[in-house]
Amino acid sequence: MAFQLRSDKKETETKSIRFPLSLIDRIEAAIVGKDVSFSGFVIQACEFALLNMEDDNK
Repeated sequence: MAFQLRSDKKETETKSIRFPLSLIDRIEAAIVGKDVSFSGFVIQACEFALLNMEDDNK
C-alpha cells in the first residue's frame, strides 16, 4: 500500500516533539503544493507506520 496524503481535520491535542532539521526540510519539501500541513503530514505518516508495522506477537 502506498502512502498518500489527504486533507483531513480531526479533534487534536498538542504534543511537543523534536525533529532533526534534515527531516523537517524533507517533510516541508514533500508537502509543497499539497493541501496538507506539516502536522497533517506527520499524523498521516504515523498512522501509516502503525498500520504497516510488523506484529511482534506473530
